[in-house]
Amino acid sequence: MDYSRVIDRLIARQLRDWDLAGANYEALAGVATRSLSLGEATVTLQFNPERRRSSAAVIDRRSLARRKCFLCTEYQPAKQKAVLWGERYKIQVNPYPIFKRHLTIADLHHVPQRLADRISDMLMLAQSLPDFVVFYNGPRCGASAPDHMHFQAGAKGEMPLCDEMAHATTHLLADSDEGFIGYVDQLGRNLFTIETSSQRAAERYALRLLDLLPVAQGDEEPMVNVLCWWNTTDRLWHLVVFPRRKHRPACYGEGEGKLLLSPASVDMGGLWAVPERKDFDALTPRMVQALYDELCMSRKELTPVFNGFAHYWENHQPI
Repeated sequence: MDYSRVIDRLIARQLRDWDLAGANYEALAGVATRSLSLGEATVTLQFNPERRRSSAAVIDRRSLARRKCFLCTEYQPAKQKAVLWGERYKIQVNPYPIFKRHLTIADLHHVPQRLADRISDMLMLAQSLPDFVVFYNGPRCGASAPDHMHFQAGAKGEMPLCDEMAHATTHLLADSDEGFIGYVDQLGRNLFTIETSSQRAAERYALRLLDLLPVAQGDEEPMVNVLCWWNTTDRLWHLVVFPRRKHRPACYGEGEGKLLLSPASVDMGGLWAVPERKDFDALTPRMVQALYDELCMSRKELTPVFNGFAHYWENHQPI
């Protein structure tokens, strides 16, 4: 199936027929933006009041159990339509957009947010949606519905990091004829990058990385945000993994001296959707860098990961 055409039609019809989505995408076209320079990286701030729902989402287990899940079909508005992808997912227009074209890709069943057995799905989704970047927010890394497995996708060209990756210096951890995994430490936050023409290689690199990253007590997977896109020109998958140490910053909250920011994959990608005007006006490059430093794992904390890959490299073992 040509999903590009199907998704184009879905978006056009939803913006025409669903008043909530139509109004919010029209408003998005007029939002204020400004750019901050973090040395070799750029962050774009977007004043987006409609993203308050996500930034202020309450995700403790008791609250999740009491609320109706907005990703379950039975609790969604009648006007919210979907396109089925395979036998497992539905693709829908996100009614509270950050991107000019913003999709939510949810499991058809109410199952928890987990990445390890979904990496192949993420790769194939990216290939099916070549005009989008597919992204995953871990249960404590910005997912506002951590009890319902879902990805999201945003139009290419709006997250600065995706273009910056083409010029970043990558320190190789392992490679093969099919591609490589490495890390980048010059763009304001530490990240891992996988580039490969092989779905199998991408999965194995990603699974090895997840095995090496620490898992906090009470969690079932490492804290990560992940971006994935398919380059139709060089026919490569690009997978970027941001290892996190913390869900929300110490300054999180509303009111004087607080910032209503709950950074997720899009923010890690350099596009910050800021729901409060005072926060949008106040943020500086130093403040954003401090937030990245607080939320993301340091190079020192990642030493066991580097050593884990070095062990396999030195012993010439396949990843």
